[in-house]
Amino acid sequence: MKAILAKVDVSPSEKDLETLEKDTDTIIELIENEIKRQRVSAQVFVGGSFAKGTLTKNKEYDIDVFVRFDWTYEDLSGILGKILRPLAKKENYQLVPIHGSRDYFRIMKNNTVFEIIPVILIKNPRESRNVMDLSYFHVQYVKKKLKINKKLIREIQIAKAFTRAQGMYGAESYIQGFSGYALECLILHYKSFEKMARELAKASEQIILDPEKQYKNKQEIIIHVNDSKLHSPVVLIDPTWKERNVLAALSEETFKRFQEALRKFISKPSISFFERKEIGKDELQKKARQKNAEFAHIVMKTNKQAGDIAGTKMKKFSKFIVKSLGRNFKVIEDLFVYKGGNSADLFVIAKKNKEVIQIGPPVSMEKHVKEFKKEHKKTFVKNGYIHARLEVKSLHNSLRDLENNKTVKEMGISYLGINLT
Repeated sequence: MKAILAKVDVSPSEKDLETLEKDTDTIIELIENEIKRQRVSAQVFVGGSFAKGTLTKNKEYDIDVFVRFDWTYEDLSGILGKILRPLAKKENYQLVPIHGSRDYFRIMKNNTVFEIIPVILIKNPRESRNVMDLSYFHVQYVKKKLKINKKLIREIQIAKAFTRAQGMYGAESYIQGFSGYALECLILHYKSFEKMARELAKASEQIILDPEKQYKNKQEIIIHVNDSKLHSPVVLIDPTWKERNVLAALSEETFKRFQEALRKFISKPSISFFERKEIGKDELQKKARQKNAEFAHIVMKTNKQAGDIAGTKMKKFSKFIVKSLGRNFKVIEDLFVYKGGNSADLFVIAKKNKEVIQIGPPVSMEKHVKEFKKEHKKTFVKNGYIHARLEVKSLHNSLRDLENNKTVKEMGISYLGINLT
């Protein structure tokens, strides 16, 4: 494993870093100049992986730029918008507003996405109004720890590369995985990717971690931390704010897939675990044939804002589709794929159930039983209730029924395409 991990190419090239530094300095200077011109009380700082030195090699990069406003300001997003619009117009940047718990903005420059995020200038995490306000403290904490042990930078990059390749990087609702900060905290706790991998892979119960020992024991964590933040398979107390679980967004489904990937890697280490594989339609169709099952490729579109909002809407709808198929089919495998924008794909491998039984009214309700028999041809009595054997629908017809389902529009889906070949 050590030999494989030593070969993993995770660090951005010097050329990439030089370009990122130059473009970031340009963006910061433009924002600072506009802040001065408009006489706004605010400071600019760079956050995220780039600021901490844990950025991982990628085709495109994201840089977080935070504008820390004086605590007396209220409409942070509105003020930031007034700062950025004249700047974007002058420099011919496309400025995209992103809606969230607090709206922020996105600027693209040389294949790099700059996310300009408004936060409050605070001295203590207790004063935060939004989780975004904690970002400054996250940067300072990680940088301080890495200054003591610089070897952990590569371990963090390896962890990020692994989760990215496995499709589990990000705390967005449609991913429900590991944020960059969460992975940094995990590596700072376990001291290496290998140790983290072995510990998390074998876990069979909820893991509770308190890296900075802000609580006396696990029981105290359960008592004092809000119950809504303790449902994730791994609870990681934020070293900068003890009332927060850094991994609150991590779902059971994602964690199980993560554990499975870790076990496979531990069993047979390979560079391939750090390379993002696009699962092709042909591969899934082949798997369906091998299992003597049916295959479907569903394309969905939404008019909602691209990113977390659109992705979450379509992920939720994909789960609705899979659940709807449960009556006529045993779903062997389903794969939701969202790459950004306003469309997503759902691939389904399903095997038709031998029969579908519908339970009717009690036999004592003669009038209702009579109506039930009129509606259904094949009926029988069991445990005092009338039952009916229903015709098992084909995968085609089951999916076509969804097209006319009013839930489609109610769930924000503007287009639904079904392909069985």
